[in-house]
Amino acid sequence: MYNPVLPGSRFGVAPSDLEGEDLSGIDGLHFHALCEQNSDVLVRVLESFEKRFGKYASKMKWVNFGGGHHITRKDYDIELLCKTISDFRKRHGGVGIYLEPGEAVVLNAGVLVSSVLDIVRNGMEIAILDTSAETHMPDVLAMPYRPEIIGAGKPKERKYTYRLGGISCLAGDVIGDYSFAKELRRGERLVFLDMALYSFVKNTNFNGIRLPSLAIYKPESGKVQVVRRFGYQDYKGRLS
Repeated sequence: MYNPVLPGSRFGVAPSDLEGEDLSGIDGLHFHALCEQNSDVLVRVLESFEKRFGKYASKMKWVNFGGGHHITRKDYDIELLCKTISDFRKRHGGVGIYLEPGEAVVLNAGVLVSSVLDIVRNGMEIAILDTSAETHMPDVLAMPYRPEIIGAGKPKERKYTYRLGGISCLAGDVIGDYSFAKELRRGERLVFLDMALYSFVKNTNFNGIRLPSLAIYKPESGKVQVVRRFGYQDYKGRLS
């Protein structure tokens, strides 16, 4: 889903296809080869990029180093990043540099609070939630990936293991298998972590499922302020 260099990718151009071409109308070059990486990986990517496309960089107004730079992570080497950018610009006539650290802007920010609607059994314990992988966190199914939940562990890691199912009619609307120290109860809340990234911009109203309300936690007062609630009119407005 997120690998831009798979065979047959619709992205990019091979170095051989640029040979002899008139690039006078091209202002910049863009590569995207990172995902949640530190700056040492960027150094290696640039070595490969310059080997293949370096002769064009000095003729450009800008070069975009793409996304995947985890610049807000505690162990991220900012000094190496700055040096890498500075050295690249010196080698290529002061060309402008863009970065797209999208995930880093909201890294470890935002939670999705869900409630257990019911517990059913079909070969294992299944907790039905009032949220949905398909509608509220589609990357769970698309990538796929397994979001972290406060107080939960991997399957069988803790005493009680549940499969967390979504509220939609989609048979595969499953968030994943998690274990808990205590049995889950109807009405119990589960808090999914690091939800500020793709959940906001990719959620849908599939099945007419309501979008989660948006709230802000204010640490100075210890209060949670709901700033937006969604209802039927929001659903209707997206369709007409």
